[in-house]
Amino acid sequence: MAEKNTETLLQEVIDREAIRTLPVRYCHCVWQKDLDGYVNLFTEDGAFIPDSGLPHAQGHAELRKIVGGGLDTLKPRPFIHNHVVELLGPNQAKGTCYVEVRMLRDGKKWLMTGWYNDEYAKVGGEWKFKSRKITTDSFGPVSES
Repeated sequence: MAEKNTETLLQEVIDREAIRTLPVRYCHCVWQKDLDGYVNLFTEDGAFIPDSGLPHAQGHAELRKIVGGGLDTLKPRPFIHNHVVELLGPNQAKGTCYVEVRMLRDGKKWLMTGWYNDEYAKVGGEWKFKSRKITTDSFGPVSES
């Protein structure tokens, strides 16, 4: 196996940090109801792929349409944990991060846990989501007791 030079290693560190920032920015945009910021985290043809309940969205127009209404009605409050990143090349990577989402549904507090399987692409020197596939582990009302 060929040894990597310092420049290559440094670029990998920079890329990993930029990728790890994406889910954090994603949560920030959701909390702040920043729909433009949210959509711009995805490539032009980027996709959000839920495992159930929500419609699939591909491309900026669909992402804006699908996500926009839910930011006000559900008031999601996502928290990201344990982000694992695998660089696949200079412009491609994949990763998994775990998520807790607190939200309102039918006037009650709900909690969803699960994980995102992400594909990332570097576009114009900036890392973006190529796809976010969410898998739900648990979802239900929060007991008030």
